[in-house]
Amino acid sequence: MNWDQIRGNWKQFRGQVRQKWGKLTDDDMEMIRGRREELAGKLQKKYGYAKDEVEREINEFERSL
Repeated sequence: MNWDQIRGNWKQFRGQVRQKWGKLTDDDMEMIRGRREELAGKLQKKYGYAKDEVEREINEFERSL
């Protein structure tokens, strides 16, 4: 699955994103709205991930779908 598909079906994937990254709030999910860059920024802020860690986490999430 690619990120365009995730973005297009964001409402369906929100639960899976929240399950994987529980620190993200409903407000965060509204701000992200399927945008990969927004998700990366929120993960860096909430989890303290470095940029390469964020990319690795998001890529792993994509592959798991």
